Amino acid sequence: MKDEKLLAAARATLEKYLRSKGMRQTPERLALLEKIFSSGDHFFTDVLYESMELEGYHVSRSTVYATLQLFLEAGLVKRHQFGNQPAQYERLVPGAVGNHIHLVCSVCGRVKEVRDPMLTETLCRRTYAGFRPSGCALYVYGTCGRCDRAAKRKQRSDSRKNQKF
Repeated sequence: MKDEKLLAAARATLEKYLRSKGMRQTPERLALLEKIFSSGDHFFTDVLYESMELEGYHVSRSTVYATLQLFLEAGLVKRHQFGNQPAQYERLVPGAVGNHIHLVCSVCGRVKEVRDPMLTETLCRRTYAGFRPSGCALYVYGTCGRCDRAAKRKQRSDSRKNQKF
């Protein structure tokens, strides 16, 4: 789905949700929606706030937090808690099934999404006593390639230093 179509679908979802709750569609909400749906990356609330400020769009930090909560309730974003990091959010494509696996680097905190349809389908089809899943999220913790290479470089460097003495 192209970005413009994705944004249009997100706007329609937001408009419908706001109408159902008797809420207004404010310029701040639309600006935040556009910012979130212009990137497919996971994001922190403070980074979203700062990027809005850098682009010259002044919105209060409390408005950003409240709007994210609204988007969460409307099904436009999903909140994740990876390890002991602050919460991260990701946009949700309206009407799409978003089952994917999050690879979380325990060193730098970077998150990479990968799709494994066979695994996620197996998890979502599985039934448990008195419980029927409607979706799934899987977090795999480890070390990303960048941090792994940095650790190996440091280890080689330390090894050379120790050989000199």
